[in-house]
Amino acid sequence: MASNPTATASARPLDCDLLVIGAGAGGLATAITAKKHGLDVIVIEKDRFFGGTTAFSGGVLWIPGNPVSARAGARDSREAARDYLRAETGAFYDDAAVEAFLDAGPRMVEWFERETEVKFVPTLYPDYHPTQPGGVDIGRSILAAPYDIRNLGADMARLRPPLATITFIGMMFNSSNADLKHFFNATRSLASAMYVTKRLAAHLKELLLYRRGVQVTSGNALAARLAKTALSLGIPIRTSTPARELIVEGDRVTGALAAGPDGELRIRARRGVVLASGGFSHDLQRLRAAYPHVKRGGEHLSPVPEANTGDGARLAERAGGTVPLRFGQAAAWMPVSRVPMAGGRSGVFPHLLDRYKPGIIGVTRQGRRFCNESESYHDVGAAMIEACKGERETAMWLVCDHATIRKYGLGFAKPAPVPLGPLIRKGYLFKGATLAELGAKAGIDGAALEATVREYNQGAIHGEDRQFGRGTTSFNRYLADPANQPNPCVAPVGAGPYYAVKVIMGDLGTFDGIRTDTVGRVLREGGDAIDGLYAVGNDRASMMGGNYPGAGITLGPIMTFGWITGRHVAGVDDAAASDLAADAGRAALARARPADASVTADAHAATVPAALAPPAHELVARGAGHVA
Repeated sequence: MASNPTATASARPLDCDLLVIGAGAGGLATAITAKKHGLDVIVIEKDRFFGGTTAFSGGVLWIPGNPVSARAGARDSREAARDYLRAETGAFYDDAAVEAFLDAGPRMVEWFERETEVKFVPTLYPDYHPTQPGGVDIGRSILAAPYDIRNLGADMARLRPPLATITFIGMMFNSSNADLKHFFNATRSLASAMYVTKRLAAHLKELLLYRRGVQVTSGNALAARLAKTALSLGIPIRTSTPARELIVEGDRVTGALAAGPDGELRIRARRGVVLASGGFSHDLQRLRAAYPHVKRGGEHLSPVPEANTGDGARLAERAGGTVPLRFGQAAAWMPVSRVPMAGGRSGVFPHLLDRYKPGIIGVTRQGRRFCNESESYHDVGAAMIEACKGERETAMWLVCDHATIRKYGLGFAKPAPVPLGPLIRKGYLFKGATLAELGAKAGIDGAALEATVREYNQGAIHGEDRQFGRGTTSFNRYLADPANQPNPCVAPVGAGPYYAVKVIMGDLGTFDGIRTDTVGRVLREGGDAIDGLYAVGNDRASMMGGNYPGAGITLGPIMTFGWITGRHVAGVDDAAASDLAADAGRAALARARPADASVTADAHAATVPAALAPPAHELVARGAGHVA
């Protein structure tokens, strides 16, 4: 759609080589890459904060063959990663995208660590389906290193705060989980009590001085590191500046009209425009078409920023691009609960940890289990949608006994000694002296719930989940309780009183999106590229085809393809370089493999490098607060 020159004559003009619409990881990675390769770049952001969904996330990137894990001793192979992606994506396997990702991913990580403020540390995350062909138990997921956001100076106030429901009075827990270990043991260990006192004192001092915690981790650290790099390079990040319309001259996109705090802007972009607005998680019209549980009238509660309303998709469509809804799973599903907050507000709690803990089970309104609760949030979400497909409401209830909730917590309810009474009175937690009473209060079939617990307990007393095989993979066990043997994920539901929390559907971002080619050019219906228009991040359709193979499968491709797009717009000739880099990458992976080159994916996946292995005392709740 061409803009009307007369209608926009009063808009203040700006000129640049590249305009990026959106200030999350995708937009900022693209902007930084283009700037580093000589382009003049402007970033505009609809929200008053920069950081996008990234700032709420776990800050984890899934990058097979990455140099961070390789330095720590992890072993991987390009062939195994390709096999895994082929098995995971099935009919949506995109050979060109996969090869580009496997080529560029490790190079992107090395480039950002060398050229920018972005730094990574290895993690212990297994692939989410490690028994699939090519799956591994460790080494493909890396995490943004913690960061002191005072480095942002006055722009610290514009960094999106972390999701409030997964912090403690705004305090983020560090990636080693030392904080969590001590917080859970504060009432049982003098050393932990002293640690917690010191940690709280430091955080309260930060709140007094800066009105927020300044030592950030996870996605907040990644967003801060990217923003610091962009700002230091002289890339303006214009917040509270939504894009209104693309400027199209002939068949080429040459800029955009935007509404800035001081009036309309007409931004001319000589090399083009990049759409990076975060997907359509809050576009109700598109959700009704894409999400099966919303289509049948069910509730959806997404924790992603409310500004993610599908602006990029609409702009692309108006310019001739397409946003096909192709994937069976249109988004990264996240089971969530609605948390009553002060002043009548409500928050969103993503259920990242409790489902893995022994003694906690998930049931439908009919009182029946329907899945392995210790699979990934996406898999459990997909199972919820399927289990409730004959009903208007898509929901489950997490259920446990008193000893379990006091040990691990349940949803937003914290472990002992934090009291449960306020959340019971507010209706977040349901409590019953018996399972039948709990069912009556929570809206669950009480008789069926009693039968379900009896059936589950028959195997659970032996550490077995005879119905769904809970605890049989390294990923199931990763967020469970290693002290609970023989199965870290399975323990009986014991004596009452009993507790339940209602869980509904949410998402971490959309998988369906704008159709692009490998370098990010937006495509028309016939498959030809729209000159000057690109899409990255969750605006672009995911290469994973609606699947969730491992921790960081959103941010890993987002930053990788942002890097690819930034280089392409800057005119970097990558043909020869790509072949050389691919050869170098294969050689590096070969050096990292066992001497026997015929080793299978299963064999090398089972080896955990000492540098990555957790200490024997590490708390089970590793990864807490991470939305991978």
